[in-house]
Amino acid sequence: MTMIPIPLVLHDVLGKQQTRSSLLLISAAVAIALLAMAPALADIAPWRSVLAALLIVDIAAGAIANLTAGTNEHYATRSPSRWVFLAVHVHLPVLALLLGAPLTPALIAWAATIAGGVIVNLLAGRAVQRVAAGVVFGAILCVLPILPDQEPTLLIVSSLFAFKVVYAFAVDHRADSRKGEVQHESTARSA
Repeated sequence: MTMIPIPLVLHDVLGKQQTRSSLLLISAAVAIALLAMAPALADIAPWRSVLAALLIVDIAAGAIANLTAGTNEHYATRSPSRWVFLAVHVHLPVLALLLGAPLTPALIAWAATIAGGVIVNLLAGRAVQRVAAGVVFGAILCVLPILPDQEPTLLIVSSLFAFKVVYAFAVDHRADSRKGEVQHESTARSA
């Protein structure tokens, strides 16, 4: 598997290196998200559309990139960066303002997602982390559609944002792969 070095300016998004297939999948996620959001982006001023598109690109790219070994390794070895990541992700309220969507559901979705990301991040190194992330993500998905004034456009992006932050980012996927390797080695030894 050939690893492609990533420019330093993109390390926080893609890590130090990525495979071609991961980059292709990340690009596909971005394209799908932009296509889904195109009608909403077409209805606003061009400058707002560009800024909103950049936030959508970051959310879609991160939802997939955070699952990759390159990005996961980048954050798994930089604990302070994990907290900065959570602190700077104010995407949903800003996106709601740019799209002219109601702010209340965006604020609730954002607060629930960041709180969920914090909880899951605090469980780093514990076997329950991935399961807890699934529960938190599922709870957020159950609440998002019933928020007052929720718009379909923001519902889609909020769901993707929750996946990005709570499951793809906050879970140390490297720990899962190491456990699998250890189990594989112990099974091979006992055979």
